[in-house]
Amino acid sequence: MRAGLHTGECEVRGDDIGGIAVHIGARVRALAGPNEVLVSSTLRDLVIGSGLAFEERGTHRLKGVPDEWRLFAVAS
Repeated sequence: MRAGLHTGECEVRGDDIGGIAVHIGARVRALAGPNEVLVSSTLRDLVIGSGLAFEERGTHRLKGVPDEWRLFAVAS
């Protein structure tokens, strides 16, 4: 299992969804290793205080997305 999570606005297109937030989530997922859940710093910042623990995974360029993104793995 690999997962990539981000949060942001999405566009509903019939039975599908799209938009930059969906694109970022897919790019984050592409960088996840086996049995890893990676999240963007945006998502991590929103859940601070939830009891979840995170490990820094560095800053990455995401294809088709401006700027660099700090990514974090959900710690077990």
